[in-house]
Amino acid sequence: MVTVLTELRRARHIAEQVPDPELPMLTLADLGVLRDVSLTPDGTVVAGLTPTYSGCPAMAEMRADVAARLRQAGFERVEIRTVLDPPWTSDWITDTGRRKLAEHGIAPPGPAPHRPAGPVPLVLSPTRPPVTCPRCGSADTEETSRFAATSCKALWRCRACHEPFEYVKEI
Repeated sequence: MVTVLTELRRARHIAEQVPDPELPMLTLADLGVLRDVSLTPDGTVVAGLTPTYSGCPAMAEMRADVAARLRQAGFERVEIRTVLDPPWTSDWITDTGRRKLAEHGIAPPGPAPHRPAGPVPLVLSPTRPPVTCPRCGSADTEETSRFAATSCKALWRCRACHEPFEYVKEI
């Protein structure tokens, strides 16, 4: 007889393996977007996802992918919930996720800035430390565009090896 705990572990394992649609080298678990997987008394699998930022266009795809994978695994009732509190932070990217980003030529984010509760202060000048090149390891890099293929990434160039690379922004 299959126990509820066994089914919950199986559902969680399946949801943890779903790749991110924008960064397919990462799973939603690597990215820290998969917040929770639970099982209701009627057997519904409930997965909670937190968007990387408000209005993230990949959320619809993430929800559909998690639901499809769970249904393909035999879970008949699946519910995907968007979890907005607490908001996602790039600090939730796992060490494995950071390693995978670097292996694919994308610089992982540094620590997210600490923001106290209340109004967000306006900062007019750059305060970000240099980004290390994921290809050669040099810190002699420069930002070439604040936006890349997705809003959560920026374009950078290494002055040492002259290679361009993407950088996941701290949020």
